[in-house]
Amino acid sequence: MPEFFLPLLTPILVFGAIMSLVPMLVLGERRIAAAIQDRVGPNRVGPNGLFQPLADVVKLLFKEEIVPAGVDKWMYFLAPALAFLPAAFAFTTIPVGRGVQIADLNMGVLFAITVTSLGVYGISLGGWSSNNKFALLGGLRSNAQVISYEICMGLALIGVLMVSNFFYDVEAGQTAAVVSSGGIVELQSGSIFNWNIFKQPLGFLIFYIAAFAENNRLPFDLPECEAELVGGFHTEYSSMKFAMFFLGEYIAMVTMSALTVTLYLGGWDPGFSLPEGFLGTLISIGAFVVKVLILLFIYIWVRWTLPRFRYDQLMGLGWKVLIPLALFNIFITAVVCLLMG
Repeated sequence: MPEFFLPLLTPILVFGAIMSLVPMLVLGERRIAAAIQDRVGPNRVGPNGLFQPLADVVKLLFKEEIVPAGVDKWMYFLAPALAFLPAAFAFTTIPVGRGVQIADLNMGVLFAITVTSLGVYGISLGGWSSNNKFALLGGLRSNAQVISYEICMGLALIGVLMVSNFFYDVEAGQTAAVVSSGGIVELQSGSIFNWNIFKQPLGFLIFYIAAFAENNRLPFDLPECEAELVGGFHTEYSSMKFAMFFLGEYIAMVTMSALTVTLYLGGWDPGFSLPEGFLGTLISIGAFVVKVLILLFIYIWVRWTLPRFRYDQLMGLGWKVLIPLALFNIFITAVVCLLMG
């Protein structure tokens, strides 16, 4: 292979894996939902329904493209792409294996958090440009929800950075790498007890709950609440434009699960020392994938188990419960680091 193509190999493989995971994730969600609800699930298209995602894609491709009268066409067509692209870009800073990372930025964690939050612009613009009051209300709800729970997520992240900064300073005498996702994973490697979930259990819980809200997943799917908003921000979208919103939601699930694994569950570290060479890299990728799949299963499990919050309950949980708990977590982390230092 020419050397020119070698730098392109990792991003092609990583993004290819993400795009391949989405249809399997859709099929997995439908299967898990069927099991929880004691029904069969998709079993007609292909052996045991394995080709159902392909049938869904073909159906969406051939559906009629309907553009309602009165929409802001530029924003209307741009919104689905804005909902899809940020989650994909955020994945570039996440190490999926030992030495397997598209871009190891010094501020990689902050970059990922920032970029994932841009997905709300697609939802907001889709609701606003649709010339539909239900879609507009869904977009406004998404704005308020993301702002509220991003504060929770950012405060939970501070605890991880404090712990990483403390141990990196103690062990290496410098702190430059602790805001990079690769540096945070390296600090957790070698033993399962190095993982940040044991140092920041409350921070992990807050971050993971906030990730549900960031992705508009039940019980936090108020922006598309069918009972109140007839589908919410994507009410007026059809065919592949609707599919782009759908794809963006699932890629955001994968990205947030991967980010949670990176920050709290050791990233690609399997909990023991890895062998050198290609075998060690392969094991690290496998460990990362397994952890991400477990968190994705919990995403699906929660969606089909818990009922939707009322909007006042959703906002109350963020501002009255999670934010005070996140501030308390920062205080406790600071006290512990001070006493240990």
